[in-house]
Amino acid sequence: MRELDKMTADDFSELSDRTFCITSAEPEVPLELIEVKKLGAGERDGGAFSLLWQGPKEPYLPQQTLKVSHPEIGEHDIFLVPVAEKSTGYQYEAIFT
Repeated sequence: MRELDKMTADDFSELSDRTFCITSAEPEVPLELIEVKKLGAGERDGGAFSLLWQGPKEPYLPQQTLKVSHPEIGEHDIFLVPVAEKSTGYQYEAIFT
């Protein structure tokens, strides 16, 4: 498992268009990483960044910390915020500073 606090936007860019899984939901919820955006200077090496995932219509996940898993980085607690509703489902964002 990779250390989340050491990961950068470039690390996540390699995982764009890949499916992550919310393992703390029942049943598990797939999310596709659709955008990695650099946000400038931050406290972490590599600077601040945001991640945007596309999820399904159901279930809707309210703003909260969830266990997000991917085979290449392992499972991590990430604070996700629903930011948009699209015809295909909900989009969720995480910001790392």
